Amino acid sequence: MATLAPNLMEEKYQTTIIAWETLAPDKSFGGMTLVQFKATVKPSQDARQRIRILDTQMTDAIKDRETGDEAVAEALELVVNGVRADKTVGGADGALYKEMGYVPKSERKPRTRKPAG
Repeated sequence: MATLAPNLMEEKYQTTIIAWETLAPDKSFGGMTLVQFKATVKPSQDARQRIRILDTQMTDAIKDRETGDEAVAEALELVVNGVRADKTVGGADGALYKEMGYVPKSERKPRTRKPAG
């Protein structure tokens, strides 16, 4: 039997279990009873449940990161503006400002205007 996509596999075994329980709960197929088949399916069901929990945790962690990043962005803006305003460390032209990943004023290229036309 060809491997099905994970969501189709889950749908297929759930449908099989429901049909088996409803129409022939006491019969054996493929050398298995319904109980044995459910035991075979259980690791797959457990893994799917773990994946659902991890997906929820990942979504929550991403939301937490975004909230935290908003606070960091505000604090970072205050710090960088403070460095730019502090002439004792060179302000917007100092080494500290450059090491923070910004281009010092003296190293910026002047804007060039495109000729009209």
